[in-house]
Amino acid sequence: MALSAAYAAVRQHSLALAAPLSAEDCAAQSMPDASPVKWHLAHTTWFYETFVLGGRAAFHPAFRMLFNSYYHGVGARHPRPQRGLLTRPDLPTVLAYRADVDRRMQELIASGAADADLLTLGLQHEQQHQELILTDVLHLFSQNPLAPAYGAPLAPAAAPPDGWLQLDGGLHAIGHAGAGFCFDNELPRHHVHLAPYALARRLVTQGEFLAFVEAGGYRDPALWLSEGWDRVQAEDWQHPLYWRRAESGGWQVFGLGGLQALDPAAPLLHVSLYEADAYARWAGARLPTEAEWEAASGHPGLAQLADQGWQWTSSSYAPYPGFAPAPGAVGEYNGKFMVNQYVLRGGSRYTPPGHARPSYRNFFPAGARWQCSAIRLAR
Repeated sequence: MALSAAYAAVRQHSLALAAPLSAEDCAAQSMPDASPVKWHLAHTTWFYETFVLGGRAAFHPAFRMLFNSYYHGVGARHPRPQRGLLTRPDLPTVLAYRADVDRRMQELIASGAADADLLTLGLQHEQQHQELILTDVLHLFSQNPLAPAYGAPLAPAAAPPDGWLQLDGGLHAIGHAGAGFCFDNELPRHHVHLAPYALARRLVTQGEFLAFVEAGGYRDPALWLSEGWDRVQAEDWQHPLYWRRAESGGWQVFGLGGLQALDPAAPLLHVSLYEADAYARWAGARLPTEAEWEAASGHPGLAQLADQGWQWTSSSYAPYPGFAPAPGAVGEYNGKFMVNQYVLRGGSRYTPPGHARPSYRNFFPAGARWQCSAIRLAR
């Protein structure tokens, strides 16, 4: 019964996230890195049908190709940049697909024949897509001159206390420990040696980053990694992705609640690793390594660890010593992406409750700005 209820709750939450959207909202794709909401709803369903149900009694044979994301072992895939061209199947058909797979999944769970570990992986996978639904909708709406709001704006909040937390070095264990789910990239647990270091007690705020912008941070090549400076020049970056100049001359920030005045005390969100690294240099600090972040994560002196924005680290996304992917196509889940990406830690305001944990390793390319990414300084 617990597995059945967990499955139903996760599936319902995805539908609730899509509920404020029109069919047109659900079909559009704003850039190759984002996906239409309709595709997210179908792909998460495809995962259960393909890996848990084993493809038995497929709802539609073509869906095996249309909604495969990157699993080469499963077969052909529709090109990612062209997901927004899939006007068919329409949204009602995708919802019918979800209902059909949900019925079959609940029957399998009730029979006692469901692979609980694989099903749990599917639920965690869908929770990842729930966060992507929100970040993709935000990017989509940001392209609209009407600046539409997905929901109500967040109420302003005071920034937590500032300052630095001094932390001891030495030998620390990182990686998932104990019972409960984790992704394969969080294993095996192992020891790392850290020099003494300090972490900022809170995230960098919009007001602090505004000082960097107004000081010419986006015009000073000395602050930027070479590849980052090339990106600044090629794409004319002058400020964070969702910042706008108001007619009054002040700054506004676009979010799921629409355009709001820049809140100096609010955490800065939606910046790339390049921007985070440049700001850290300008502030006389650096980004933490993922081991430093995890070793400190249980300290009560740190605020905004998992409820505001994923925090960039200086660590390349690579396998832990002894890492081994799962056999078969499902083993492509994480390991194949362990190149040319950086690790983010923590969680964000879009992360479903209970999904994040201290050992969680999120990862994105260094130039990604559309995810809910933040900056925590180290030194």
